[in-house]
Amino acid sequence: MRQALALLIVVSTAAVLAAGAVGPLAEETGALAPVPAQREPLNRGDDCLSPADLREAVAEKRVVAPIAAIRAARQIVPRAEIQRASLCRHEAGLVYLLTALRRDGQFMHVMVDAQSGQVSGQW
Repeated sequence: MRQALALLIVVSTAAVLAAGAVGPLAEETGALAPVPAQREPLNRGDDCLSPADLREAVAEKRVVAPIAAIRAARQIVPRAEIQRASLCRHEAGLVYLLTALRRDGQFMHVMVDAQSGQVSGQW
């Protein structure tokens, strides 16, 4: 029983420290450690369309076909293997977010405007 309690305390302490919720002097000052500002991820699951919605948008000619976005991305990242392509909502409208694996093993992300088929960003 003592071992289980000790393990629970150790795990709880590690979780609090890993989350950064408590600074080293928090007990003395009574203040919480500052939380670093995080950039909001561009590709959130709730902002992307389902495969059925993607097919509907392509059929209604609201967006270019995914293969056109892949071709545009391959011009920016030649000889890369496209791992994933998603149609997502963005500030400017709909965009394709593509993940490419380069030959050197690094992943790159390419954003293609879904209406024009032109690359609008990469990172």
